[in-house]
Amino acid sequence: MVSVTASETRSRPFLPAAFRNAFVDALAMVAVLVLAGLAVFLFGGAAMQRVVTYAAIMLTAVLGLQIFSGNTGIVSFGHAAFVGLGAYATGILTMPAALQRTALRDLPPFLAGHELSFFAALAVVLVLAVLIGLLTGTPLLRLSGSSMAIATLAMLIIVYTLLVASREITRGSQPFYGVPREVGLWTAVVVASIALLAARLFRETSFGLAARAAADDERGAAAVGVDHRTARLAAWVLSAVAAMAAGAMMAQFLGAFSPRDFYFDLGFTLLAMLIVGGMSSSLGAFAGVVVTIVVVEVVRRFEGGGVVLGFQLPVLFGLTQGVLAVAMILVIWRRPTGLFGDRELDLLRRSESASIAASAEPPRRAGAGHVAADHLSRRYAGVVAVDDVTLSFDTDSITGIIGPNGAGKTTLLNMLAGDVQPSAGSVSIGMPVGKASAFRFARAGIARTFQNIRIFPRMTVLENVVVAARQVEPDLAAAEAAAMRELARMGLEAFADRPAAGLAYGLRRRLEVARALALKPRFLLLDEPAAGMNAVETAELVAILAAVRAERRIGVILIEHDMRLVMNLCERVVVIDHGRVIADGTPAEAQTNPAVVAAYLGSRTARAHMDAKTD
Repeated sequence: MVSVTASETRSRPFLPAAFRNAFVDALAMVAVLVLAGLAVFLFGGAAMQRVVTYAAIMLTAVLGLQIFSGNTGIVSFGHAAFVGLGAYATGILTMPAALQRTALRDLPPFLAGHELSFFAALAVVLVLAVLIGLLTGTPLLRLSGSSMAIATLAMLIIVYTLLVASREITRGSQPFYGVPREVGLWTAVVVASIALLAARLFRETSFGLAARAAADDERGAAAVGVDHRTARLAAWVLSAVAAMAAGAMMAQFLGAFSPRDFYFDLGFTLLAMLIVGGMSSSLGAFAGVVVTIVVVEVVRRFEGGGVVLGFQLPVLFGLTQGVLAVAMILVIWRRPTGLFGDRELDLLRRSESASIAASAEPPRRAGAGHVAADHLSRRYAGVVAVDDVTLSFDTDSITGIIGPNGAGKTTLLNMLAGDVQPSAGSVSIGMPVGKASAFRFARAGIARTFQNIRIFPRMTVLENVVVAARQVEPDLAAAEAAAMRELARMGLEAFADRPAAGLAYGLRRRLEVARALALKPRFLLLDEPAAGMNAVETAELVAILAAVRAERRIGVILIEHDMRLVMNLCERVVVIDHGRVIADGTPAEAQTNPAVVAAYLGSRTARAHMDAKTD
């Protein structure tokens, strides 16, 4: 538990910079939506008002899809099912009792005779959406990637089949009629505005940050304490709420509907709208709906045939879906991430206000503890990567792990970080973590970097570090301040608002270290941190690591092939060969150990080369 003093609380802004930025962005989009509604209300006819009302309803549904797919990177084909469930639930709850007795004679008693107002029914639907989201999301989100996408398609088919089969409740494949048509322009605009706020703000919450980090690199996200299943479940439940709210409005907008209205055609339309605008942002969802609705309305003028520029056009059934498919293909071809890509409006710069608070709270020292490997082994089929290793590491020390390529160093580090399960033996990290896993080890104070850099390229430099800081700080404002402090330490504060994908290689290495330090770890595990760096960059990194150790008294365990770095920085050197520890002592002892010379250096010439590097 992190304590917060009264002075620290007073120095923090009321809203974190990220939330202020998101709130302003959402208000800007809401203003555009409200102005469009006001324009058609004052100057448009009934037909135009229906178009804008329908667009607002579809925007709510697409935002629901964006909350999940845009943040997790998993394409959902099943959100049309949520829209259908919301529509049928609202239809049953709001249908006049007299009509219900004739249209739904066999309706179960607990569903009959409610005759609620739209907003009362909407409240019930939202609660139902949370329950359905949890019920469907818990098993579905045990999958990932394409498996999860296919599972959502299966969910759509199952829901459609249930709606058709439940004749006593839904009238089966026959039209479900008699629903009051109480949803008009302003109801749709208000609900869509709330959905815009929710979608834009969710992106900056701890769940949204975690989901986006896991979408970029699931293993890297686990290393900074992200439980991707919990984050994805939160996104799934909120997306179900938005989609079912859209379904509730759709029911009272149409008045009559059937299960086919919420099947493949609707699912395709929702995806097309989101892909055209840009799946990863609420701005993309907003723009995709606007562009698609305009295209659809224009194309529908010609779907029934007619004369255009002197040419007689035939009746072209399915022209609208065909044009949507072509538009989606063209957008993917020319702009694979959609018209707006990953970008939000970002009307405020979140790093500026965060940097002001960056010096408000000095770094706290991590608690004491140890990491121990007890008879640790790891086998891959017939290959023994780590063989019966017993080691203990203390805080306030820097240990280097060296050895030939393929000696098992990275496998050992992965087990110490909870990233790989041992085949035999155990790892103790000085405190209970329950079931061993990378995100639990990270939350317990074991931070790490990777041999192959694992940053989150689609997130900004600041967001990369905030993801980690959010695991140990009491709120987002404190996490932003802590992230800016670590970026300043690594000389990256000037890049805070830039996408991490645009950083040069050496800066990416620094970002990964900054992200690990933001966890306030007891131990920092580094896998070849100087790989790919020049001599100047390596010297700067050595100075930073030495300063961090002195300031925080944390334990540092690093794998490195640069002998100058190891011998100058480390107080202890562990040498591994063929998965076994062959030496453990000071750098001077490692240099003179015959087993090390034979296994790692191989010859007097190589030893002389090592001695030269450490001079």
